[in-house]
Amino acid sequence: MCGGDEAAYAAAEPVMQVYAKLCRRIGESGAGQMTKMCNQIAIAGLVQGLAEALHFAEKAGLDGRAVVEVISQGAAGSWQMSNRYETMIDDKWNHGFAVDWMRKDLGICLSTADETGASLPVTALVDQFYKDVQKMGGGRWDTSSLFARLRKLG
Repeated sequence: MCGGDEAAYAAAEPVMQVYAKLCRRIGESGAGQMTKMCNQIAIAGLVQGLAEALHFAEKAGLDGRAVVEVISQGAAGSWQMSNRYETMIDDKWNHGFAVDWMRKDLGICLSTADETGASLPVTALVDQFYKDVQKMGGGRWDTSSLFARLRKLG
């Protein structure tokens, strides 16, 4: 996710391809940053959705691992599901992308949304949920700790 002059991108692309899974020029300068915001917006919703699904499964007396084994093979499957469901179930938050960093990113997203006129109601809500996690002492916990918030709520 890059933005900038086409010629500058073309010169830098061979170097970026050495370490990047996918390298693509999205547009002019700033487009890469905007694309990163899109990524964080999507992740926030995905992680909250996964936390709620696992919380629901737990409250319904289901085996969360079995539920994920099944639903991950369908439309609900995602990187977040494959890589974060176990940390949620096992209450392991000492890895990954910190809540403090996600709140910083979501703050940038929400501020930019105000400037551009974009409506981000779910992102704003999940940002508040991450604020709750910070109040629980989880600022340095992984973003999958949204599940801890749900467990605390009951």
